[in-house]
Amino acid sequence: LMCYVTVGTPSDPIIEFMIQRNMEVLEEYEPLRSPNATKVFVNGVWVGIHRDPAHLVRCVQDLRRSHLISHEVSLIREIRDREFKIFTDAGRVCRPLFVIDNDPDSSNKGNLILNKDHIRRLEDDQSLPANMDPEERAAAGYYGFQGLINDGVVEYLDAEEEETVMITMTPEDLDISRQLQAGYALRPDDSGD
Repeated sequence: LMCYVTVGTPSDPIIEFMIQRNMEVLEEYEPLRSPNATKVFVNGVWVGIHRDPAHLVRCVQDLRRSHLISHEVSLIREIRDREFKIFTDAGRVCRPLFVIDNDPDSSNKGNLILNKDHIRRLEDDQSLPANMDPEERAAAGYYGFQGLINDGVVEYLDAEEEETVMITMTPEDLDISRQLQAGYALRPDDSGD
């Protein structure tokens, strides 16, 4: 099994980014003016509110997937509680998961971001000598698992973030989900398994 224990990253740049994206800091928040705003927490501290949390979450997810913020930053949107939680602290156990393309304008919507080009690059890595040091590997164009993370193909999610995302266990489940979203009726499985 693969897992990653977070080492921690600074939270201040993320807070500054969200302030630039219309997050109202807690000190300036007037509850009567916007009672239905979403609360924003960073490492358990209430730092502000936002009136368009879907857009904010999408922006921060895009930053993580494009590797502009650390892959170990956890993003949890609790829609029912109107809360958006961000964790950058150390000690959280995360596991890698493949990412599904959810961009409504993408021709690949509903499919894995992983494609044949990524697989080819991983296969090319196999031809490199095993005894190369990291600098030599980088100079030789080594892609590896870190390349998948950098390209947004794989994301690390901690246990709390896993509670708020949809996870499919098999490629067949992904196909079934796409068919249901397209409006197809699935026939029951009569195989007896």
